[in-house]
Amino acid sequence: MKRFFLVAGLCAAASLSANAAPLKIELPVETAVYKTGPGADLANAQCLTCHSADYILMQPPMPAKFWKGAIDKMIGKYAAPIPTNQVDALVEYFSRNYGTETNTPSNVVVTQVIPRGTTTDPKQLVTNFGCLNCHAVDKKIVGPPYKDVAAKYKNNPEGPAKVAYQITHGGSGQWGSVPMPPYDMLTPGEIKAVGDWILAQ
Repeated sequence: MKRFFLVAGLCAAASLSANAAPLKIELPVETAVYKTGPGADLANAQCLTCHSADYILMQPPMPAKFWKGAIDKMIGKYAAPIPTNQVDALVEYFSRNYGTETNTPSNVVVTQVIPRGTTTDPKQLVTNFGCLNCHAVDKKIVGPPYKDVAAKYKNNPEGPAKVAYQITHGGSGQWGSVPMPPYDMLTPGEIKAVGDWILAQ
C-alpha cells in the first residue's frame, strides 16, 4: 500500500511538472539614472551597458581609490573595453557624485569627456560611447552582431529610422531579453553616422 501511494505521488508530481507553464520573470522598467554633470555621458556610455545605475546608488560613499580599483577591475578582469583616456574622468565623476568627495571642494577638474560634435567617425563613436561592450561586427557578445542588424534591414527602406530609434531609445525584445540602454545623449549627426555604419556591415 505504501508503495502504491509513493508511485501515485510520483506520477502526480511528474504530471504537474509536465503541465506547468514555464516561469516568466519580468524585470521592472529601469528608472535609475546617473547624476547629470561633467562625466555623466562617460558613465552612461561605459557603465550602463553592464550595470544598472542602482548598482552605484547602493554603494556607500567611497574614496577615489575605490572607484579607480573598481574601474580597473572591470577592465582587467572582465575585459570592459573602456578607453584608457577615459578612466581618470570616470573616477573623478563617481568620486564627485557618489564618493567621499561628494559636495566637498575639489581641485580636480574633469579633463576628458566624450568630445561632442568633434567627430562623426563611427568607429570612434562606438568606442567612445561603449557600444563595443555589448556588440561586435561579426559575433554575438550581449547584443546582436552588427552584420545581423544590417542583414535584417538590408532591403527595408525604414531600416535607417528603425536603427536610429533603437540607438536613441534603447529597449529589449527585438534581439533578446537583455535590455539596451538608451543613448539619447548622442546628437542627430552622431546617430546617423553610427546607424549608417551599422547598416553598411
